[in-house]
Amino acid sequence: MVKLDPFANATQQVNDACDVLGIKDRGLREYLAIPNKVLRVKIPVKMDNGQIRIFTGFRSQHNNDRGPYKGGIRYFNPEGGVEYMEREVMALSSWMTWKCAIVDIPLGGGKGGIFVNPKTDKLSDAELERLTRGFAFKISEIIGPGKDIPAPDVYTTGREMTQIMDTYNKLHGNISTPGVITGKPLSMGGSLARNVATGLGVAYCVREAAKAIKLNLKGAKVVLQGFGNASTFAGEYLEKMGSKVIAVSDSKGSISIPNGAKVSKLLEFKTKTGSVVGFPGSKKISTEELLTTKCDILVPGALENQINAKIAQNLKCKIIAEAANGPTLPEADPIIFKKKILVIPDILANSGGVCISYLEWVQNNMGYYWTFDEVANKMEGNITKGFKDAYAMANKHKIDMRRATMALAVSRVVEAFNQKGIWP
Repeated sequence: MVKLDPFANATQQVNDACDVLGIKDRGLREYLAIPNKVLRVKIPVKMDNGQIRIFTGFRSQHNNDRGPYKGGIRYFNPEGGVEYMEREVMALSSWMTWKCAIVDIPLGGGKGGIFVNPKTDKLSDAELERLTRGFAFKISEIIGPGKDIPAPDVYTTGREMTQIMDTYNKLHGNISTPGVITGKPLSMGGSLARNVATGLGVAYCVREAAKAIKLNLKGAKVVLQGFGNASTFAGEYLEKMGSKVIAVSDSKGSISIPNGAKVSKLLEFKTKTGSVVGFPGSKKISTEELLTTKCDILVPGALENQINAKIAQNLKCKIIAEAANGPTLPEADPIIFKKKILVIPDILANSGGVCISYLEWVQNNMGYYWTFDEVANKMEGNITKGFKDAYAMANKHKIDMRRATMALAVSRVVEAFNQKGIWP
């Protein structure tokens, strides 16, 4: 099976948005699609056995017309190899540009990573730290609180972010610059609400979508694909709004719970047994059955490319909130639109993380920290406005929410570009 080129996909989305906006200038289209800079570095690491191993790292800086680059650092080794990862990082940096623009925060898009899987490569904590600090040294000249602010991503945590921050500070004269990176532990300048950010953002989006289609969330039925951080918190917050989870999946399988179940009970069961499969009162079902379960709200929060044309034909939901990145294939979008299912696309639905990253950066730069409720309320303002603006764009152009969201984001970057002009 030939792996899809993620950067080609990202470029196509930019061109589709330009079509909606009537942007015909080929040069401007290329400017919007292609990253400003892609840095590829080699990182020599002395392993615990005394041997030297060379790792490859990347940092893609897509667009900074609206503010400094912003985006995660992932430790990952996709099947396509190093070259595929470079294209993937370029695509992800592009999507970060649009994600920041759609929720109207003054940042641009960046993304980075190292071609490594800490689990399968079995790196010790010491080896992982040497790798992290080596990468930080290689990219130290292009990051900074006013340049490019990385954050955690796949297989990276607050620990790696702290090590990158510490390396940067030592390289710049032992200064204290917590705003060089986000996703830090609270003790190192992190922000409250970070752990719930993505899931809470999904719930805010669903709430606004329900208002738009006049769906009462009290008693609304929810299906969660994936049972990681984003899906579980989305489920918990939707429960607080009156909804009920009736089906869920994790890496071990999918289950249907006709009478519904509390997310907290599902979490307890998974902690004890290692999976939601076998939960009392549940029935094991296939992934396709899970996705096509009759419900009000479907939250794909697992892997990419889950909803294809076949599954789209059989969807029985009213709202799809994409907690995961890229869960819907392009071939499915027109089918879903024709079925009048409201899709909250990934760059909006899961933007809670970058909203909190932005607010962490703001707190770091001013040296003053807000309460959980203050941070959550500020994030809510950005996300709800992003949904309303995108929904208005969709209605204006009579297009689906994915194209509308991209068109709105691109229009905001174009506006900034036109204000700045070209120099030199």
